[in-house]
Amino acid sequence: QVQLVASGGGLVQAGGSLRLSCAASGRTFSGYTMGWFRQAPGKERLFVAAIHWSGGSTYYADSVKGRFTISRDYAKTTLYLQTNSLKPEDSAVYYCAGDRRKLGSGFSEENFGSWGQGTQVTVSS
Repeated sequence: QVQLVASGGGLVQAGGSLRLSCAASGRTFSGYTMGWFRQAPGKERLFVAAIHWSGGSTYYADSVKGRFTISRDYAKTTLYLQTNSLKPEDSAVYYCAGDRRKLGSGFSEENFGSWGQGTQVTVSS
């Protein structure tokens, strides 16, 4: 089973930036589409961004488009999320996840079945 551990969260003022990382182990990393999700207390889990297993395409939620960038380092088997121009509404626990399918085609939230430990992002106004 794959193990995913997110890190890099913290407290930042509105307009600031954070670079989140997700270290993957226990399963092949390069053949799986990866994504970031977030969940605030008492709120539903929301999709943030995803990157295809090939690294050739990315997808973003409208709420973060233009501000966040997802990337991956195959050599380090690590997923990243660069968050810029942070807003208080971005505050949440951020989780990384992997597609349950190897070499899966397309993107759909329902395909993510391997969840990692989250990292807290708090944006002050």
